Amino acid sequence: MELNESIEDCAKREVFEETVLSIKNLHRATFTNDIFEKEKKHYVTLFVLSEYDSGKLQLKEPDKCEKWDWFNWNKFPEPLFLSLKNLLDQGFRTEGTN
Repeated sequence: MELNESIEDCAKREVFEETVLSIKNLHRATFTNDIFEKEKKHYVTLFVLSEYDSGKLQLKEPDKCEKWDWFNWNKFPEPLFLSLKNLLDQGFRTEGTN
């Protein structure tokens, strides 16, 4: 997050910078406490739910991300990124998912 930036504004900015997609109807969802032992890093990840607004998906940071793809809830490829694993382990679900 940038100084004085709201969680929602940060999410909009980051999604656009990384994908060129615009999102709308943002809602704070939950957070995870993520300790990356190997890297000796500790993050708190803020999850925000939103809806697609506009834009065509693009890979803007190929040095950080191999590709973008869409997956059904609970049918994610392995290995899971730690923040997503922690989100699922704490039982978080979106509307309409089991």
